[in-house]
Amino acid sequence: MFVDKARITIKAGNGGNGAVSFHREKYVNAGGPDGGDGGKGGDVVFVVDDNMSTLVDFRYKRKFAAENGQNGGSNRCSGRSAEDLIIKVPRGTLLRDSETGRLLADISGDRPYVIAKGGRGGAGNQHFATATRQIPRFAKPGIPGESYDLTMELKLLADVGLVGFPNVGKSTLISVVSAAKPKIANYHFTTLSPVLGVVKLDEHKSFVMADIPGLIEGASEGVGLGHEFLRHVDRCRLIVHVVDVSGIEGRDPVEDFHAINRELRNFSEELANRPQIVAANKCDMAAPEQIEAFRTFVENQGIPFFEISAATTQGTRELVEEVGKRLDTLPPITEYEPEPISVEELEAKKSAKQFEITVENGVYYIDAPFLEPVLSTVNMEDYESLQYFQRVLRFSGIIDKLEEMGIQEGDTVDIFGLQFDFVK
Repeated sequence: MFVDKARITIKAGNGGNGAVSFHREKYVNAGGPDGGDGGKGGDVVFVVDDNMSTLVDFRYKRKFAAENGQNGGSNRCSGRSAEDLIIKVPRGTLLRDSETGRLLADISGDRPYVIAKGGRGGAGNQHFATATRQIPRFAKPGIPGESYDLTMELKLLADVGLVGFPNVGKSTLISVVSAAKPKIANYHFTTLSPVLGVVKLDEHKSFVMADIPGLIEGASEGVGLGHEFLRHVDRCRLIVHVVDVSGIEGRDPVEDFHAINRELRNFSEELANRPQIVAANKCDMAAPEQIEAFRTFVENQGIPFFEISAATTQGTRELVEEVGKRLDTLPPITEYEPEPISVEELEAKKSAKQFEITVENGVYYIDAPFLEPVLSTVNMEDYESLQYFQRVLRFSGIIDKLEEMGIQEGDTVDIFGLQFDFVK
């Protein structure tokens, strides 16, 4: 089954929490704080696997999460950093943030692509000792890892794309010029998914050709099968437009030529302007005057014309050699650059540290999700630990907001069920 779109959720690992610990050893007085740091959470990394040709695996598994970093330990022992989660995808896979549509990466190269970064580990209490604060009973929590809801889209990487109406001989052509073995039959829509083939010109030179399933009129608007695969022509450096010049199915090659180019233009103006070669197929079954009339029409468009018979291999070598020459003059296959983060996304990230305060029956309820990991590392029975927590509330703007709302000393504050009296 050929699947070229999928949607998954990824989550990088959270950083481990720093430890609150004190050195205890016989004959050693006042050993001091020795809480270790938390380990880093695992990244989510995408890599190319050239043995994969579709995204079908992501139809059955949609959630991917890296491991969290370990918490710090005593004796200044840092927690173990988690291993990265490696996700293998076919070459040419585009990753987009499903919420914003922003392109995060084009997985086309051989390097690893870090899409979601693991959280940094929290600092242990060994880092908070000072001359005036010798017994810190608090540590920093680990930072949460990044997470994304991703839309995956496969755009095949091919130098040459074969386009044309169904049953014009594209599959036969790619089967005789490469080692590809597509299904070939004398009926429309024989090819149900794109087929890639490597065409070797000589011992050191080759190119990749893609047989794109048959387009029909209206394909760019969703008619027929071809609209599903127009995206796979998008990267091709050169288009070989295969036209049945024989007219044995009652079709007019000139009308077919216009119809297919119209669909390419409706899909993408840039794609319609891509260099093109016309391969007039089934010329062994066409009358000479049919071939010459079509040749005159095509060459008047300024497009190179080749008469071929894919079934008998007539003219296919000349066509392939011309394709190789044209590719030498064209820029490499397009790799899309990641898109910068938008102002809206930046605002959304800032809102992650926003909070809401409501007052009910004289109690000030604070809803601030970012405070939850902080609370897990604070010792409410320790004065210095409470001071640290108060600084967090001050720097986040929560205390200023409470004072703006008219809170008085002694009023009750509730954070995730933890209640305490407000002290100025």
